Amino acid sequence: MISVFDLFSIGIGPSSSHTVGPMRAAARFANGLKADGQLAHTARIRSELFGSLGATGHGHGSEAAVLLGLSGESPETVDTDSVDTRVAAIRATGRLTVLGTHDMAYDDRADLVLHRRRSLPSHPNGMTFTAYDTAGSVLRARTYYSVGGGFVVDEAATGADRIKPDDTPVRYPFATGAELLAQATAAGLPVSQIMLANERSWRSEADVRDQLLRIWTVMQECVRHGCETEGTLPGGLRVHRRAAEMHRTLTGEHFATDPLRVMDWVTLFALAVNEENASGGRVVTAPTNGAAGIVPAVLHYYWRFVPGSSDEGVIRFLLTAAAIGVLFKENASISGAEVGCQGEVGSACSMAAGGLAEVLGGTPEQVENAAEIAMEHNLGLTCDPVGGLVQIPCIERNAVASIKAITAARMALRGDGRHHVSLDKVIKTMRETGADMKVKYKETARGGLAVNVIEC
Repeated sequence: MISVFDLFSIGIGPSSSHTVGPMRAAARFANGLKADGQLAHTARIRSELFGSLGATGHGHGSEAAVLLGLSGESPETVDTDSVDTRVAAIRATGRLTVLGTHDMAYDDRADLVLHRRRSLPSHPNGMTFTAYDTAGSVLRARTYYSVGGGFVVDEAATGADRIKPDDTPVRYPFATGAELLAQATAAGLPVSQIMLANERSWRSEADVRDQLLRIWTVMQECVRHGCETEGTLPGGLRVHRRAAEMHRTLTGEHFATDPLRVMDWVTLFALAVNEENASGGRVVTAPTNGAAGIVPAVLHYYWRFVPGSSDEGVIRFLLTAAAIGVLFKENASISGAEVGCQGEVGSACSMAAGGLAEVLGGTPEQVENAAEIAMEHNLGLTCDPVGGLVQIPCIERNAVASIKAITAARMALRGDGRHHVSLDKVIKTMRETGADMKVKYKETARGGLAVNVIEC
């Protein structure tokens, strides 16, 4: 089973697969050198990024992520304010300190290569790391794949989107929506309690609750910081940050009569998160960085505008959303480089809809229906970031999907949970649609808006 904390993890922007994943892979490689006693003999490390990583890695911060990962940093704890300064220093001095202890030469042209037209066999987000000694002999070589959401696997994990199995027995195992509903029915429990019982296979219930509230705190801080920060996002597009101005406007509307004004707040929450992500700030991968604004936006909607909202409701929301996320991770993909944005924004929209349906009083059947509605209307969504940056159309797409998730939950709650298309069938359709989708529409910046919008 996959843990809720695999799907919701604290990291940095702008991309879980292109920033968080490469940082983790690079750190894993460096720690492997140290564990094998080879680090002291290492004179050079060559890092190569392939497929979607090579095509859009520059705009996604993949190069910086690799250098920081080799330096021993992790996405959860790296100082986001110092990233640019540290990377610039490595490039200016031509020196890289691996794991903070082993100093060696670094050549930006030869030691960090982005292959824009070459791919590795098992997944579009492939990368290789090779360490050499002073004589030029190979000390260690490894291939890794960043398969979405910050998950990293090595070459032993064949197939497009595999994670290393965790054979820890859980109380209520499930791999499909049908199995999840069957477990909930048999146990007489809501989806959140099924997921909580499974989480207790790894950690105490108190630990689960504390960590989920920590995730919620980071989400809140991300929204707050996004609502306070003005200026222009990094990259060649010079996209203006809108959240701060929108926050001032909404806060000043004391006597607004627009009945849909609450939706403007939801839009604001999503914009704030994704502007933070696009600027390389601290975000919660939910389940990816490209879709990081949807779950926080809908959860803020619950927290701010639903009477009776509470910490307990936040925990239930996140557990339910994670249970839905497990189904996408197990049966399809959350990687935009593999199945397009339907795997990122679509999955996040579905997760948020399911989470909201539960905390609004929905049955497990209504939760499954809400998740199905949300995903069904994201099918075929392409990933075509302009300039390879997680800005256009990504930021607004999160806002629109947040509204869609709320609509899906409300539609499901108006019914009794019975519907024609199951969540399992929609997930299967998403996977098959992704397989049929042309490569240029899967996070390569070579199709769609990426080629029809002139970069300024």
